Amino acid sequence: MRTSLRTTLGFIAGAVLCATAGAQSISLKGSDTLGAKLVPQLVESFKSKHEGVKFEIAAEGSATAFPALANGTAQIGMSSRKAKPEEITAARAKGVILNEVEVCHDMLVVITHKSNPIKSLTKDQVAKIFTGQVKDWSEVGGTPGPISIYTRNTSSGTYKDWQTLAMGGRNYPSSSQKMVGTEQIAQEVAKNKNGIGYVGLAFARASGVTAVKIDGVEPTAANSKKYIYSRACYFYVPENADALAKEFVAFASGPEGQEIAKKIGFVPNH
Repeated sequence: MRTSLRTTLGFIAGAVLCATAGAQSISLKGSDTLGAKLVPQLVESFKSKHEGVKFEIAAEGSATAFPALANGTAQIGMSSRKAKPEEITAARAKGVILNEVEVCHDMLVVITHKSNPIKSLTKDQVAKIFTGQVKDWSEVGGTPGPISIYTRNTSSGTYKDWQTLAMGGRNYPSSSQKMVGTEQIAQEVAKNKNGIGYVGLAFARASGVTAVKIDGVEPTAANSKKYIYSRACYFYVPENADALAKEFVAFASGPEGQEIAKKIGFVPNH
């Protein structure tokens, strides 16, 4: 069920926080974009105020969040995309009504090897590269060499978001190499002078890679409203989640959590 951020935060803030923190744990499953860097930092800050609380973070792709929520093996789902209607329906069929909370915004950044002379591409060039229509760097004004494409795997919300935002819904070429996590994409591009990939903004300054301008727009938080590959990221929380899980979501989407998101490289909601 889609709810406004204000409505959801009111729902969260209204929870009676009466649980004993020392005896509780929170399981978060889903997006690697959120789970690799942002959520661990949010957890550490939250734990400093809630001694004894334990967290389990399984960042294996947005698609893994929804079955875990439906089955009760996660209290919070992390997703870099909106839930699909069939995912909401499947959870509801098991008596789990999901509330959606925007936790931050992100920008998907095209990265190349640091030695690549190409520092800017057009949206059209990006689409042709990632769909396999352009196969050699010389076709976009670069040094001749076969383009090596690195993507996320199919369970990733980022994999599907990139198809929508950059590829017009078309398929990746069979030669593209699928990585389990965003950090792996950055690592592989940093090792391959002909490599290209996409990563969240928090990963765009990794060693050995260059963040590419798109249509002349630099991928920085200040440009989030005009950068073409921007998106929202979400937490999904069962309506009947326990008070501590709701408190964590309120913390993450509130001023302190948003400041942490900003420091890591995400774009805060406020």
